[in-house]
Amino acid sequence: MEKERYIRFDWAMKRMLRDKANFGVLEGLLTVLLGEKVTIVEILESEGNQLYEDDKFNRVDVKARNSKGEIIIVEVQNTREIYYLERILYGVAKAITEHIALGDSYREVKKVYSISIIYFDLGKGKDYLYHGQNTFTGVHTNDTLEVTTRQRNAILRKMPSEIFPEYYLIRVNEFNSVAKTPLEEWIKYLKTGEISQTDTAPGLPEAREKLRYFNMSPSERHAYDEHINAIMIQNDVLSNARLEGLEQGKAEGRAEGRAEGRTEGMASMVRMMRGRGVSAEEIARLTGLAVEEIERLGKQACP
Repeated sequence: MEKERYIRFDWAMKRMLRDKANFGVLEGLLTVLLGEKVTIVEILESEGNQLYEDDKFNRVDVKARNSKGEIIIVEVQNTREIYYLERILYGVAKAITEHIALGDSYREVKKVYSISIIYFDLGKGKDYLYHGQNTFTGVHTNDTLEVTTRQRNAILRKMPSEIFPEYYLIRVNEFNSVAKTPLEEWIKYLKTGEISQTDTAPGLPEAREKLRYFNMSPSERHAYDEHINAIMIQNDVLSNARLEGLEQGKAEGRAEGRAEGRTEGMASMVRMMRGRGVSAEEIARLTGLAVEEIERLGKQACP
């Protein structure tokens, strides 16, 4: 009997979890991550939710209700870009502005949770989950500011954290433990695409039922396999380019050498990606370089 395979979450998030019948999978992840029951109200339509044939990036905006009955907006993205922090900030800003109508009171601004599932090296840090939140702390008193606001003729005190976005960075490659908690069961699935029969974390039983690889049609499986192959190529190209740049910079041992090494590494990356049929526009989205710079590096890389 062939071993059961499950669809990677980044693919499912863009193409399957938008279906109301599959909301339970995403609700499970949000419930485990936020530490309270989260119920999805709807998937919000936005530019980021449109499907493109060459779209390797996933962003899904979710309108949900938390355990207190409050409406929140959750932006989930699977990101593979060089300027990832800028991308996260941009995504949150879009989530806020896209979902408040022109002329609405600022009171209608919803709390946003930004969840980034990251499959590439993300600087230094030993944990697989990082959480960031906005607070304002007194420089001299070290106390936390409470903001007084007037709503419906009532004076309310709010903490900035009740309004400003929260950020979760899930670094799946840093998870190397045996899954013992619901959160660890989810991280294991995000990293490996495996769901054990004994996994009971919210959302995973639904994922085990709905995200089976062999439940897809042959054409869907082909598209999925091409997606996984593209991810492997991108990761390999970026890793090789970075190593080449570092090695040349070390060999030179000077600031100029390091700069030249980075440039040569980037040119090498452009050459490899163009050689594998990746468009200049796709490389621009992946690296943050301008298309013109990519064309220049591509010519520079040619012998």
